[in-house]
Amino acid sequence: MILNVDLSSDVPIYQQLRDRITEAIAEGVLAEGSTLPATRTLAADFGINFHTVNKAYDLLRQQGLIRLNRKTGAVVTSAVADQPFRAEWTARARTLLAEAVAKGLPDAEILETCRSLLDSFGAPHPEDTP
Repeated sequence: MILNVDLSSDVPIYQQLRDRITEAIAEGVLAEGSTLPATRTLAADFGINFHTVNKAYDLLRQQGLIRLNRKTGAVVTSAVADQPFRAEWTARARTLLAEAVAKGLPDAEILETCRSLLDSFGAPHPEDTP
């Protein structure tokens, strides 16, 4: 797995790490049971403080995407979209869509972008399932 972060970005590094790992899980690059690099190893690779990696891993743990264990380290788990997650996700999606509408993006372009992103993750479409 290759992670790309922009050390000069306005987005905090821990958030970039969390986002890239979440995307790797969604894309199938990281399957259930996959292990993530040790915090100190990943921190050394990027030349960042290991507490930054710890924070990213803790966010992933809180979201149910990984489990942390002293022996096995960080391991990808099978996550379930419970009701609190659905509510939080809907609120975040609403804000992102509102930004697109406020900037004048046409509805068709917004929907096409959403479909394209879903396709990039290999997500099944309801109309594709029997």
